[in-house]
Amino acid sequence: MAAAKERLEARISAEQKRLLCQAAELRGQSLTDFVVSSAREAARRTLEEWKGIVLGRRDREAFVRAVLNAPPPSAALARAAKQYRRRTSG
Repeated sequence: MAAAKERLEARISAEQKRLLCQAAELRGQSLTDFVVSSAREAARRTLEEWKGIVLGRRDREAFVRAVLNAPPPSAALARAAKQYRRRTSG
């Protein structure tokens, strides 16, 4: 792990500190390591969720544009569709 270059300070209640210390102890980590690793994981999850929402919206919009502005079927596709209908109609 790279050496710390930045400092982060936070004011928390005694109850919050007790809870964090207890959790850090259960994981065998220092309070600082526990807080930093937990915050990093929460940040990673938040970014992944955000990417999924934004990219999902962009993909959905691209799909809708492609469907609404689809080119006419090619001759080969039209032939394949006719063959399919002949073979599957009863």
